[in-house]
Amino acid sequence: MDTITAHIGKERYTTTITARKHTLVSDEPNDLGGQDLGFAPQELFASALASCTIITLRMYADRKGWDLEDIKIEVTFDRDAAANVTRLERKLEFTGNLDDSQKERLKVIANSCPIHKTLMNPIEITTTVK
Repeated sequence: MDTITAHIGKERYTTTITARKHTLVSDEPNDLGGQDLGFAPQELFASALASCTIITLRMYADRKGWDLEDIKIEVTFDRDAAANVTRLERKLEFTGNLDDSQKERLKVIANSCPIHKTLMNPIEITTTVK
């Protein structure tokens, strides 16, 4: 199981997040009382889907030997609290010598990334206090 640790002190809302040997900062934007020192939590959430998707696409295209030079993705995160719905929209852009059928196949493969699969199935969260 992957373990992520996070720490916040008294400073509003700057959080240090660590995974393995890597560290990043999360914060809220100024208009929400933060200092805008890093990704907001919902941006981290959307970026997990973005990075997993394009890594999966790169692996697939490389395995197929396709001439895919560059992949860009834009993920939009929208939370409708009143309707209790979260919407994620992915927009993919491919650079390289790909025909329409290869692009369509990559669109299908995007749904095979582990984060996409996780989000499409029930998620259980347990909380304990040390």
